[in-house]
Amino acid sequence: MKNNIEKNNFDEDLIKSKVNFVPLTPVSFLYRTAKIFPDRKAWVYENESATYSDFLYKVNALSEGLKNIGIKKNDVVSVLLPNVPAMLECHFGVPISGGVLNTINTRLDAKTISYILNHSKTKIFIFYEELFDIVKEAIDLSNYKNKLICVKDKYSKNNSPLKKILNYENFVSSYKNRGKVFKNFAPDDEWDALSLNYTSGTTGKPKGVVYHHRGAYLMALNNQMVWQMDYHPIYLWTLPMFHCNGWCFPWTITAVAGTHVCLNKVDKFQLKSKLEKENISHLCGAPIILNMIIEMLGSIKLKKRINIMTAAAPPPPTTLKKIEEIGFKVTHVYGLTETYGPAVICEWNSNWDKLSPEKRSLLKSRQGVNYPSLEYLDVKDPKTMKSVKKDSVSLGEVMMQGNIVMKGYLKSATSNKEAFKDNWFHTGDLAVMHQDGYIELKDRSKDIIISGGENISSIEIESIIHKHEGVLDCAVVAKNDNKWGEVPCAFIELKKTKENKVKEVDILKFCRKHIASYKIPKKIYFQVLPRTSTGKIKKFILRELVRKI
Repeated sequence: MKNNIEKNNFDEDLIKSKVNFVPLTPVSFLYRTAKIFPDRKAWVYENESATYSDFLYKVNALSEGLKNIGIKKNDVVSVLLPNVPAMLECHFGVPISGGVLNTINTRLDAKTISYILNHSKTKIFIFYEELFDIVKEAIDLSNYKNKLICVKDKYSKNNSPLKKILNYENFVSSYKNRGKVFKNFAPDDEWDALSLNYTSGTTGKPKGVVYHHRGAYLMALNNQMVWQMDYHPIYLWTLPMFHCNGWCFPWTITAVAGTHVCLNKVDKFQLKSKLEKENISHLCGAPIILNMIIEMLGSIKLKKRINIMTAAAPPPPTTLKKIEEIGFKVTHVYGLTETYGPAVICEWNSNWDKLSPEKRSLLKSRQGVNYPSLEYLDVKDPKTMKSVKKDSVSLGEVMMQGNIVMKGYLKSATSNKEAFKDNWFHTGDLAVMHQDGYIELKDRSKDIIISGGENISSIEIESIIHKHEGVLDCAVVAKNDNKWGEVPCAFIELKKTKENKVKEVDILKFCRKHIASYKIPKKIYFQVLPRTSTGKIKKFILRELVRKI
């Protein structure tokens, strides 16, 4: 009994305080790097560059400016920007101001952007000059009346009317003196919201995925760990920073004092130019980026080996084989917007090096095992919550627990309850578990199509096609594509009338009026849709048809 009432020695006089506990945040990496490597190049864009000292100075000025025009804790700052330096600056300056960074997909249509502005209650909207037309349309639709800041690019030929809109560079420059005061920043709580990322989900309406400072901090370090990155990498921004905050690489590359090589667009010319001139060591991208490189380089050997991390639709083994033959070392990862980007990695076993290139590619195409800060990864039967057998055959749902799982969906209690049922994050992806504990995806129960690294909701496309007066019903499934990984493919059942002469061109024209171009089906088939006894469309049959076509 005496022992039961004794004080715990590890609690007595051992107090958590500012001395020994500071909330984790990824923005702290910039302060450290700028202090130790002030003259290292932080970023390169076209013919311009900035040192880490310059970068920190600019970020601080941005944060001061945002606070001065009213940004407070948990206020949302939305940005619609490509991979230009201002996008990097926002990844640090917005959180330092106390705001929550909301990076919007630059390929979205105006209607969706307007929904995001309203749903997030955006207080300040920062956008790229070349996107002015769609921004204007989105603002009109959303009735957005808060401040607008435009990032003008001197390399752009666009001259949009920008009256009454703040110029980003002028805005930041006006706080240059205050920006010199470098105050290390930490949030009140590492659980505080850091950023907001909208994902298509399965309903067609985007859901706002909330990240916290702790998760992004750990993910940034995890990226460095699993990629075995040394200091001072030269990283090419082929992965959009609007997508899962660039898998947290704005913070990762800064943590290791690397150089961000920025691109306002990705095409073969830009890729070739940067790979030749900038001594690139690392880049990320969906399989479409791998295929673009393969097509561009052919059998040409690079001057040095380049590390490439790929995710989204599982890369075909043939693609992995070809990209490694021309001088790239591929790291295959898997994750979701809800897990800060990659949360699973195909960790390489050195014993596999002895295998043939074909067998190595097959192994590398598996999704793999959990990141270090994803504490638990499993494949379970969602009804019984029992783990499936490690027999490479038994199918179950991929589930996760850990510090790199989102806080949840913004203002969506029902979705959060479903996603976190039984204290596991339910990904909705179906997989098998191999004997060695590696998982391999087999299907997507959410019917999400991943095209060029971007999530496309099949339900969203179906709802649009349904609106066509000649359509009785439709179903959209993913079709494998050598360039994009997956593309939408629509099966349409037309209304049976003599006057109904709807053709593929009519459906495509209709879609162009209502959804973003990358969501438009690349192929349309007209037929009677297969159904269950209750009338539900048998999508698995349509997927099989697509595979055989």
